[in-house]
Amino acid sequence: MSPQTDNAGEYRVVLQKQQLVFSAAHFITFNGDICECLHGHNYGVIGEVVGPLDENRYVIDFIAFRDTLAKLVKQLDHQMLLPTTHPLIHVEEKGDEVEVRFRQKRWLFPREDCQLLPVTNTTAEELAHWLARGMREVLRPVIGDRLVSIEIGVDENNGQWGYCRLPW
Repeated sequence: MSPQTDNAGEYRVVLQKQQLVFSAAHFITFNGDICECLHGHNYGVIGEVVGPLDENRYVIDFIAFRDTLAKLVKQLDHQMLLPTTHPLIHVEEKGDEVEVRFRQKRWLFPREDCQLLPVTNTTAEELAHWLARGMREVLRPVIGDRLVSIEIGVDENNGQWGYCRLPW
């Protein structure tokens, strides 16, 4: 078999670019019912896909991968990240504002400054999951089912990474 048609092995593409960063505010709960103070991070994002080589001899078009991930990351940039499925954090849209309550704490944010996410907690792991699902939803109709998996990593503090790998 010629080297051009031998697809033995596992192929993957890893993407880590300067434009895959965002700054956002959040808070999380831990140990069941402790809510940390509102704070922010300068996040970094890395993406990886695994799959066979296509007719062009690549796993995925770098530009399509980069641009799709950059659009999702941009949705998080300069936003207040709010979980909408947490049992103790109540998020309610009220016109052009969002009211957030956790026990005695209450915050009110402009709606345009908030990204309401279908997650339980705005941890790096959950953000990675949200990004991975979004990538799969956008790219699967374009490139089909030929990939094996997608993995997204979110760095919330210069070396503190949360990852999520999903089957394609």
